[in-house]
Amino acid sequence: MEKTARLGLERVSRPRLYEQLVEQILAYIESAQLVPGDLLPAERDLADRLGVSRATLAQALVALEVLGVIDVQHGTGAVLARRSSVASVIKGLREHQSRLPEIVEARSTLEVKLAALAAERRTEEDLAAIDAALEVMAAEIGGGERGAHGDELFHQAVTGAAHSAVLAQLMAVIAEMILETRIESLGQPGRPEQSLASHRTIADAIRAQDPTGAAAAMLAHIELVSDVELLR
Repeated sequence: MEKTARLGLERVSRPRLYEQLVEQILAYIESAQLVPGDLLPAERDLADRLGVSRATLAQALVALEVLGVIDVQHGTGAVLARRSSVASVIKGLREHQSRLPEIVEARSTLEVKLAALAAERRTEEDLAAIDAALEVMAAEIGGGERGAHGDELFHQAVTGAAHSAVLAQLMAVIAEMILETRIESLGQPGRPEQSLASHRTIADAIRAQDPTGAAAAMLAHIELVSDVELLR
C-alpha cells in the first residue's frame, strides 16, 4: 500500500488545460487593467501569446462567455463584460461543469416529448414558425455567427407546436440553464452546421406528422449538442 493511501490522502488532479488558460486570460485582464467594455486581443494573437492552438483557446473563451465574464461579438471579438477573481471564476466553471449532465437529462425528458407532441398537434402556423427559425439560424451561420438566436427560436417553435401549456412552463423554468449549454455547444468547431442539420431532421419529422421519428430525431440532436469539452 502506498504511503499516501495509508495517510488517507488522494492524488491532486491536475487542472485541465482550459482551466489553466482561463487563469492566464484572467491574469492578462488584470495586468492589462482592462475594464468592462474593453476588447481582448484577437484570438490568433492571444493563442500565440499563450502558446496554444486557436481551437484550444476557443474552449477557454467559451467557458468565460458561459460565466458572463466576456461577451463574444461577431465581427468585434471578445469584449470584457465583468471583472472577476480567478477563484470565483474557477468555482463557477466547476459548478457549471457538474450541472451540465442534469441539464442534459432535463432536456432529454422534456424536449423529446415536446417533439413527439409537435408532430401530432402542429398547425400550418407552427410549421411556418419552425421554418422561419431554421432560416434565421442558417442566415446567422452563413454570416459567420454561431446561430444561437436561430437555435433558440427553433426550440421555442417546437415547444409552441406541442400545444402543451404545462410542458412549456417547465421549459421556461430551465431556459436560462439551456442557454448555458447552447453557448457551450455552439462554440464547438463545426457544431453550428451540425446542429442546423439535425434541426432540419426534426422539422421534417414534425411536418410528416411522425411522432416516433420526431422524438428520435430530437433525442439524437440533444445527444449531439451535449457533446461538449467540459464533459470529456
